[in-house]
Amino acid sequence: MAVVGLGGAVATTAVAGLELLRNGTGDTTGLPLAGLEVEGRPLEEVTGMAGYADLVVGGWDLDGTDLRKAAELHGVLDPHQLEQAGPHLSSVTPWPAAGDADFCRNVTGGNVVLAETRRAQVDAVRADLRRFREEHDLDGLVLVNLASTERWPDPEAPALQTVEAFEAGLDADDRAITPAMVYAYAAIAEGVGYVNFTPSLAADVPALVALAGSRGVPVAGKDGKTGQTMLKTVLAPAFRSRSLTVEGWYSTNILGNRDGQALDDPDSLASKLNTKGSVLDSILGYPVEDHVVRIDYYRPRGDQKEAWDAIDLVGFLGQRMQVKVDFQCRDSILAAPLAIELARLTDLAQQRGEGGVQTQFGWFFKAPMSPDGSTPEHALHRQERVLLDWVAGAPAGR
Repeated sequence: MAVVGLGGAVATTAVAGLELLRNGTGDTTGLPLAGLEVEGRPLEEVTGMAGYADLVVGGWDLDGTDLRKAAELHGVLDPHQLEQAGPHLSSVTPWPAAGDADFCRNVTGGNVVLAETRRAQVDAVRADLRRFREEHDLDGLVLVNLASTERWPDPEAPALQTVEAFEAGLDADDRAITPAMVYAYAAIAEGVGYVNFTPSLAADVPALVALAGSRGVPVAGKDGKTGQTMLKTVLAPAFRSRSLTVEGWYSTNILGNRDGQALDDPDSLASKLNTKGSVLDSILGYPVEDHVVRIDYYRPRGDQKEAWDAIDLVGFLGQRMQVKVDFQCRDSILAAPLAIELARLTDLAQQRGEGGVQTQFGWFFKAPMSPDGSTPEHALHRQERVLLDWVAGAPAGR
């Protein structure tokens, strides 16, 4: 598992969680596929999916601090967990990252790969992937993007439309190619599965979708569906099934971690709001004119995110009702296990020879990729059925 943003709150939580499982001081609570069986036998035994103890994690970050110091700063782990996982966390230091402050102005650092052009950055990332595979004698490798949210480039930029144009764009150092795309291209070129857990534009541009399909490399994304949007994709289908009209839905979030700091930049925030706001209308089958989504950086809250929803409904005889939801969650505690499961599932797709866009992983994302640009399914219960059928061996898309 090669992680972009290894020193962030989500990644350090994932690495610590895996270490606590390995040393017996943690359990599998919160890991959606833990303990799952197929025909009465353990999932890993039937499918060949990698076990949690088999995962090796490395990766890149603009901050070169070792993961124990990073985890202390993020404040997600309690002191006992930090003590138990600390020796392993101290031994992991992020590799120099391929970044560009123009795409994420509020998150910077000095641990930067010495490669000025896009092509040189790609070459450096590919070299890191080859070295990581060789050093640990890996029999599978997945790159997971957990970096801070980037601003979007123009998705219609010529360099993003075809494989040939993208290759030329790398050579010409075309700035329509984002850091997220650098990692996505490098992964696909190396035959490494790619997961985009962020709202950033990455493997979902036409050039990289085509490249992944032609190379037989699985890609999935984007923007992990963890807290507020997860609840939205549970509640909205229920309202639809009972013919309750959603007149308005006001959603607001406060958080103070590094992700919140990145989203304090209006351009990065626009990328996030784009994925959070696209879910509701698709599920309900009609536009909700008064659908408001806000995200505010509030430093004292740290990783303890709070999400409020005020929902206005219209029922029988035009009578109005309201639903209020206040989800006081832990952002990284929700996200880290999903990133771990996505790495295992993407590796399984690669074992099965299933390249290109992995639509069956939509359960994990706010804006699931679709190979033809069609509107994806967003309702959580339907997405779960598709995922579990695929895990059990049914073809994707069944």
